[in-house]
Amino acid sequence: MKKPRYLELEGRSFGYYLLLVILGCFIATGLAAFLYMEHEGHWVTRMDNQIVWGTPHVFAVFLIVAASGALNIASISSVFGKAIYKPLAPLSALLAIALLAGGLAVLVLDLGRPERVIIAMTYYNFKSIFAWNIILYNGFFAIVIVYLWMMMERRFNQYSKFAGLFAFLWRLILTTGTGSIFGFLVARSAYNAAIMAPMFIVLSFAYGLAIFNIVVVAAYSWSKRELGAALLMKLRRLLGLFIAAGLYFVAVYHLTNIYITQHHGVESFILLGSGDTNKIYMKVFWLGQILIGGIIPLLLIYAPALKGRTSMILASSLVILGGLSQMYVTIIGGQAFPLEIFPGKEVIESSFHDGVVNAYSPSLPEAMLGLGGVAIALFLVVFAIKVLRILPQSLADREIDPHYSEPQPAA
Repeated sequence: MKKPRYLELEGRSFGYYLLLVILGCFIATGLAAFLYMEHEGHWVTRMDNQIVWGTPHVFAVFLIVAASGALNIASISSVFGKAIYKPLAPLSALLAIALLAGGLAVLVLDLGRPERVIIAMTYYNFKSIFAWNIILYNGFFAIVIVYLWMMMERRFNQYSKFAGLFAFLWRLILTTGTGSIFGFLVARSAYNAAIMAPMFIVLSFAYGLAIFNIVVVAAYSWSKRELGAALLMKLRRLLGLFIAAGLYFVAVYHLTNIYITQHHGVESFILLGSGDTNKIYMKVFWLGQILIGGIIPLLLIYAPALKGRTSMILASSLVILGGLSQMYVTIIGGQAFPLEIFPGKEVIESSFHDGVVNAYSPSLPEAMLGLGGVAIALFLVVFAIKVLRILPQSLADREIDPHYSEPQPAA
């Protein structure tokens, strides 16, 4: 295996600048949506005192979870010693940083008082899982930046494996913290489950790798650099493995809830649409999360007749849509189901939302803010690969596959 040569993108074409302009427009619309909600108040959204985490949180949590998964390739190369993935390790680390930045931007701007995040960063309540996550997010930025620096600076290459191991462990802790935000909320019947943390870890593998696959194929196709079939096949199979593992954990989560009597109501609500007039969460779960985000991508990946880039890009895109569906069902659906203030106790109900399914539908400002966060992440990546030596000049099989052999001429 040859040592890869890293080169910046030339980035002088009309298409490159057009891409930056398009992403810039999405960022501008996201900022405009934030200013509109900040000036008018959150009443202009569809959120209320029952559903306090809306569509922006769907995008924010998805990007944060995907940031952990985007570090997959770097972790596999450094921690597990898979040489074929090593040339793409810097891009993997860069994408992880960018996705976390985009997710946190949405998270902060969706707060009713975004300036109060400074309080959360300076005064810690260690009984709060949210305070833990402030530490985890900042630590992830610092560790992955150092890891990326050690991979790019030849003098420190010998330390990159140790940094990669530390980054790998930190990303697991980070995703555990994100999943625990929901797992620790005992008053929400859809949450309150220890399996939330490992399920989020496994789902992050699929979401991050799906975004990584699209970025790699797009970057090499648009820059007309070689991208070998061997690497594409490995990325393809790895994505299939993560999708299957994610579906397994989702099945275990719901089967466990079905077994527990007190969770029968929320399972009937999500899986069968009981109590939901439009059955929106049932449709998003079965059609969005399971079919579009799981079953169809598996068929595209493992179908013998489908082995090209197009099917892999389509499968990765569907996984992303399935991930957003999963976050929508988890975050919005979990809040829409009636709140259980005193679990296991008999409560005299009032007329104030007691036992009532909370209505919610995304508003335009919320969607604009969420898409703005996605645009921030992509803008950072597109700009960084122009000014930094992140991408190898070639990923042809002869350059990176240690088992590559030249084809023999026909006799």
